Amino acid sequence: MPYGNEIAVTEATSMRSTAVMASVRVIAETVASLPKPVYQRLKPRGKRRVSHSIGDLIGKSPNPYMTAFTFWETLMSHIMLWGNFYAEIEYDSAGSITALWPIPPHRVEHRETADGDPYFRLTLKSGKQKDIPFYAMLHVPGLSFDGRKGLSVIGWARQAVEVAIATENFAAEFFKNGTNVGAVVTTPSTLSDGAFDRLSKSLHSSYSGLGKAHKLMLLEEGMTFSKNTIPPNDAQFLETRKFQTLEIARIFRVPPHMLGDLERATFSNIEQQGIDFVTHTIRPWLVRIEQTVNMRLFGQDEQKKLFTEFLVEGLLRGETKARYEAYNIARNGGWLSVNEIRELENLNPIEGGDEYLRPLNMAEVGKPSEGGDNNNDNGQGNKGATGPLDAGNQAGDPESGGGTD
Repeated sequence: MPYGNEIAVTEATSMRSTAVMASVRVIAETVASLPKPVYQRLKPRGKRRVSHSIGDLIGKSPNPYMTAFTFWETLMSHIMLWGNFYAEIEYDSAGSITALWPIPPHRVEHRETADGDPYFRLTLKSGKQKDIPFYAMLHVPGLSFDGRKGLSVIGWARQAVEVAIATENFAAEFFKNGTNVGAVVTTPSTLSDGAFDRLSKSLHSSYSGLGKAHKLMLLEEGMTFSKNTIPPNDAQFLETRKFQTLEIARIFRVPPHMLGDLERATFSNIEQQGIDFVTHTIRPWLVRIEQTVNMRLFGQDEQKKLFTEFLVEGLLRGETKARYEAYNIARNGGWLSVNEIRELENLNPIEGGDEYLRPLNMAEVGKPSEGGDNNNDNGQGNKGATGPLDAGNQAGDPESGGGTD
């Protein structure tokens, strides 16, 4: 290692860096908290939610000892640190999937048979090895060079994480007052050993420690007291720690304010950063997982009819007023129904709520409206329309010329 204190950075020890731990937590917990319903494809297009055993596994409990949240949180932490997630697929006698069992990535090896068929070799806690066929392993790889095994993010960014941990270790030692001299007492003459011991004990017992700060110090025999400040080369580590937080945030594509760095965050940009987090950080992970789950957990015939996807609308809601204004535009524009809006708000549907509105001044291009051509070229205006003017004529409005004497 490049540092004398031999900082060993592995996927597990990298979590000692607060920036790494915060990045992994915010992404893993966000993904784990999203709903993951199963849908049936409708013809010619569209979808609807359905009840399915796979939906229960990925949305409720993948195995008897683990909740769905814990499962997906584990999945994301494994991918983000090791670059791969593995879970053994358990089948019953009928060939249906009954459980998913996560496996630590460092215990799995990628192997191939003599014919080139892939399989996985698992090393158990006892040291014994077990071969798992390809169909019985749910493997979600991260960024990869060969499309089979993902790359370890910590392995590639080891030096950046190492510097982050080194600066945190230095800060801990610095504030422990291990080698930093807080003040200096000087005397014009040489002290005897006995006088030096008495002075040391007096200074330590009377003035050392936070509880004895700001006390008046009494000196004798021409002694002078001078307090040391943090020298520039020692204070520089504070800036280094800030930079390493940004460096770790860059590696995981996490907005700095989500790691507690609010230096560049404002009320005007923090909401946009949250949207960018969903779009550029969370969404690629979701697509990667969705495609793997749909391909590996649904049979070939089911893949044509069923699929699952994460729901991210809740992360994009924004404030209540802006959300309701957007719903109003969508409702009046005719492309969202009442029940669709209520579903986005996690509300139950209502009777008659599946109808769509059609604005009166909108029609297909080139197709006359039901009330007549409202846009003819002869300058006659809204010839076939009915409105306040026609109503006035029929009611006998005297100013319209259509009344009765």
